[in-house]
Amino acid sequence: MKVLAIVPAYNEEGNIVSTVEDLLANAPGVDHVVINDGSSDRTEALCEEHGFNIITLPVNLGLAGGFQTGMKYACEYGYDYAIQFDADGQHSASYVWPMVEQAEISRSDIVIGSRFCAEKKPFSARMIGSTLITVMIRLTTGQTVQDPTSGMRLFDRDMIRQFAHNYDYSPEPDTIALCIRNGAKISEMQVEMRDRMSGESYLNFTKSVAYMLRVCISIMFVQWFRKKGN
Repeated sequence: MKVLAIVPAYNEEGNIVSTVEDLLANAPGVDHVVINDGSSDRTEALCEEHGFNIITLPVNLGLAGGFQTGMKYACEYGYDYAIQFDADGQHSASYVWPMVEQAEISRSDIVIGSRFCAEKKPFSARMIGSTLITVMIRLTTGQTVQDPTSGMRLFDRDMIRQFAHNYDYSPEPDTIALCIRNGAKISEMQVEMRDRMSGESYLNFTKSVAYMLRVCISIMFVQWFRKKGN
């Protein structure tokens, strides 16, 4: 079985080495590809120094463009599963194979590494937004996704193909909702996530609120006009 960890990275010189080394040590047999999304720091140089598999984009395309580059790579090389794995050190590689096992047993098209399968969401502005997205997905699909904003997601071969070839399939909750509406089976597995090891997230409070509003509007209205994946 071929499994690929897609690691989108933008200016992650403080985290990228430990992130890939975590994959190498704790997810043996899982291949990786770092998508260097036009970084201006030493992300690319560090990957090359350590012999990591890397694709460097000439300009910053953002998460969607970087992730789709990884999915195109996974599709071209015939991977059975691809996992979205953050470069900031928050995801733990020890969950990769258990997520693959869950996908195999449950026949899930997508497995989400969820912080809230067995634990309640803490009270914060961001978690209120996450709860709102959960409600929007349930209203439009009938399915409950406890952690819709988790960036740790495993995709099977069919989902790899769809995300590789449909340009409006971004790695966001509204696309997860669209996949459910189109018949994809989604499951969640409890995981623990760490705090970012170095640097700062681009999502400040204002951007977080704008993100939640945009996703909710897309789930409730825009997705009904989006085409089904090929």
